[in-house]
Amino acid sequence: MGKVGIGLNLEAVRTSHKSFEWGVQFAADLGYEYIEPMVHWGRELLSEARYFHSVSMLDDPFRIRDEVEKHGLKLSALSSHSQASKPEIAVEYLKQAARFANEIGAPIINTHEGHKQTWTTMEEDFVLIRYSLMEALKVCERRGIRIGFEMHQTYSLKPALYDRCLNLVDSPNLGANFDTGNAYLGGEDPHEWLERIKHRVIHIHAKDISVEQSEAERGKVMGTAVGCACGDGVIDWERIVATCRSVPQDIVLSVECGTLEQAERSIDHLREIIGKSTHIPQTLHRTS
Repeated sequence: MGKVGIGLNLEAVRTSHKSFEWGVQFAADLGYEYIEPMVHWGRELLSEARYFHSVSMLDDPFRIRDEVEKHGLKLSALSSHSQASKPEIAVEYLKQAARFANEIGAPIINTHEGHKQTWTTMEEDFVLIRYSLMEALKVCERRGIRIGFEMHQTYSLKPALYDRCLNLVDSPNLGANFDTGNAYLGGEDPHEWLERIKHRVIHIHAKDISVEQSEAERGKVMGTAVGCACGDGVIDWERIVATCRSVPQDIVLSVECGTLEQAERSIDHLREIIGKSTHIPQTLHRTS
């Protein structure tokens, strides 16, 4: 039986216009054990001014590593989403993310297929996605980094096509970053879906969806940026945790919510369900 950890995706601080460093301290103060930072390519004005939590992959990777270690936290993954169906974006982005992750000690880089281009067929898209993943995995495998492929866009929100994405490359370093909220908004039962593919899951975006958002958007959107506080919406977290505990691999629930207050209520809810303090040390096993 694997361990279930609780982490914070730093998207929770985005609407507060805070820096990466501020977000790390915030997560530590709340008692989170893990964080999932966001990285980007090139330079971005708000990030450079420290009004945005994302870190440029042109920065020294030790900026992340040192800050995380200073606050006694661990990294569950890097939010390194690119457009896998657009190799001109995804290949170099994911290769750099893998090298960056290796230096800072993050075991996983998360991504998805991206928006559908108007001029390609579905079969062409799967060739493009496979090309991006194959090139990125060549870099990942030598470094013991895994790619967490998330359900988010045109194909991955449909279970059969998501399975096809996960099987495009025969590699133990390609797994599922299961997003509970995206799965639900796509019209599926996330609890049943998670149970069906639980042995492929390496990381979870713990995203709850409010009743109001569910009524307005379910079946009409391709995922959502963030959710509400875990426990305030439609996701059955007891069932999610039970499924995670039924597999041998360790899994972090990386809370993906929209506000600081939601981040606080999320950890309280998940901590109660898991039935332990997140201050108790755990070690997630990194595999190659």
